[in-house]
Amino acid sequence: MSYVTDFPVASPEQATSHFLRRLSVETDCADVHDAITHNDRDFVLLHVVGSPDAFARRHVPGALHLPHRMMTAERMAAWPSDTLFVVYCAGPHCNGADRAALKLARLGLPVKIMIGGITGWEDEGYAFASGQIEADF
Repeated sequence: MSYVTDFPVASPEQATSHFLRRLSVETDCADVHDAITHNDRDFVLLHVVGSPDAFARRHVPGALHLPHRMMTAERMAAWPSDTLFVVYCAGPHCNGADRAALKLARLGLPVKIMIGGITGWEDEGYAFASGQIEADF
């Protein structure tokens, strides 16, 4: 028996439930890039870590800079309550997106994490934007 089969495989029904749950809270760089490229964005993309200067140097096109520590009910009320927020951070070594997603979920807002973050975006070879786009309101 290998390490692969050391634990019993989930039933197709259990696997379906598991992957649907994961996909309900995650998206990836390719899906976000596709939405941006085809002008089919039905979410607000939030860059949730780093300084304004770091954001200005490079960020995912169309993202707003709103660090998770600055997310409040008052600030998030600028968007309709059914707005889907997609959050990302530096990458797999950063938990800023998790912190932001938790904060938004606790505020009762729909949220997904863009897995991979900046590192994943770069790994895919997608172009970055630059300049200041702060979520100032």
